[in-house]
Amino acid sequence: MTEVWFYHLQRETLENALPPLLQKTLERGWRAVVRAGGQERVDALDAHLWTFRADAVLPHGRAADGFAARQPIYLTAGAEMPNGPHALFLVDGAAPADWKAPDLTLLDRIVLIFDGRDESALAEARRQWTAAKAAGHPATYWKQSDAGRWEKQA
Repeated sequence: MTEVWFYHLQRETLENALPPLLQKTLERGWRAVVRAGGQERVDALDAHLWTFRADAVLPHGRAADGFAARQPIYLTAGAEMPNGPHALFLVDGAAPADWKAPDLTLLDRIVLIFDGRDESALAEARRQWTAAKAAGHPATYWKQSDAGRWEKQA
């Protein structure tokens, strides 16, 4: 069964937390899909991933860029996963329509990143945790320490 990791943002923004997680994904030799809650966020992430560090970029693309199947990281606001990903990142309230969907079983990991300073995002993450567990997915909860490092909580 696909692992589901919940990342609780408390000290960082999504723009700061997502690139290192995507880098680790690529270092594993995995492909990823980043599913955002809307097209505006997809466009903002697209620009950010090219410029988040002066000495690095994260190779990625969107449907508008073409070659979707060849993208190491594919950005979308939809449900498509054209690049055969190993990991699906869910941000800004994006969530699977059905945690038991067959396409989710093809993934090694689903990473749901939520802003713990936003009560509605926190409540939605709790709902998604319950739904993922009910569907049989092993779930892990990660929280930022005072030093900004990720620590496994559950």
